[in-house]
Amino acid sequence: MATSADADALKDQIAPTGKLRVAIAISPAGGAFWSTKTENGYAGVPVDLGREMAAQLGIPVEYVVHQNSGQITDAAAGNTWDITFLPKDPERETKMTFGPIYEVADATYIVKPGSTITNFATLDQDGVKVAAVNATTTMRGAIAHLKHAKVTGYQTYDEIFNLLKSGEIDAFALSRDQLNAMAKKIPGTRVLDETFKQTVTAVAVPLNHPLAAAFATRFMTEAIANGTLRKAYDANGLKDTSVRTEVK
Repeated sequence: MATSADADALKDQIAPTGKLRVAIAISPAGGAFWSTKTENGYAGVPVDLGREMAAQLGIPVEYVVHQNSGQITDAAAGNTWDITFLPKDPERETKMTFGPIYEVADATYIVKPGSTITNFATLDQDGVKVAAVNATTTMRGAIAHLKHAKVTGYQTYDEIFNLLKSGEIDAFALSRDQLNAMAKKIPGTRVLDETFKQTVTAVAVPLNHPLAAAFATRFMTEAIANGTLRKAYDANGLKDTSVRTEVK
């Protein structure tokens, strides 16, 4: 059983300001990673998980807002956030400590209205413009995947959405679930059937925070097992989305 000294040491490391500062990225994309701005604050799977984690620690929660996961990653060494939930890849593992995976997503591309592109072969051609959210796992995956099409990073989902809708870009790389939702908002677009990468999303803390990492790992393991994660999915428009925690 943890002693009060153990609890104090954990709180000093995981919440040095007295609040649990949860780094989130804001976008209308939805899904298990992105959060949204609401009239009353913020909503999203990371928002709910962060709130529950703070409640277990017995401290207030504070949300630290970013435009994308790359910004969260860049801020990892700056002591501006304490916990986050974001896509994991080898580059990010050099900047933060990850806990259990709580989402596995298939990454693909959506093509602009009226495009003649139907598969990866017709997408990967000289002169084709592909957008991705800047400095993200998906962007790095798209760059590695495409040999001829040009991948350009943009700071926000909204910017890319508008470029796709207006036909200024040919395609957008993102997770299939998010692109399927986007396709409903932009008539004439098509989500390609193939998958170029599986993106895994996990809880993370800054490097050299072993007590915080151990707590985050225990919290997510229990959240997956006891239905807390399922509840967060259901509360954020993901009732039809299965919880996937292992890469196949």
